[in-house]
Amino acid sequence: MTPQARDRRRRSQSGRLASRCAAVGVCALLAAACGSVAAPDSGASGGSTPGATAKARTSLDVRFSGSPTTAAAHYTLRCDPPGGTVADPTAACARLMRGPSLFGPPPAHVACPMIMANAGRAIVTGSYLGHRVHESVVDGGCDLSRWAKLKRVFR
Repeated sequence: MTPQARDRRRRSQSGRLASRCAAVGVCALLAAACGSVAAPDSGASGGSTPGATAKARTSLDVRFSGSPTTAAAHYTLRCDPPGGTVADPTAACARLMRGPSLFGPPPAHVACPMIMANAGRAIVTGSYLGHRVHESVVDGGCDLSRWAKLKRVFR
């Protein structure tokens, strides 16, 4: 192998190595940013005052459409102080704040079952932890766990 060919080969290898390092760096940054949502009581959602809880900024209106097995229903829920048309607002607020959020982005790289458990659908509007909410949740697919939690909170 000639010295020039050896130089070209080394430059090619170092270029590939630099590209791979850059790709790894970008992946690390994306992974670090993935799921970086402030905790509910951290005050990072803006507009909070000292001593205020995250529940103070939660006010939801939920409309469940009718399905073959359930009747249509409409509920409201406010937290801190608890209120609304849901049967037990205090317990509903506690269930809503427990566990993963109903309104966060779906987890990345998760295979969703393409099964529609029922024809149920809920339209949720209002504010949750100080953020505007307008979402549709269906009884199936990627929304199965969200649907189950929504039913536990409001029905």
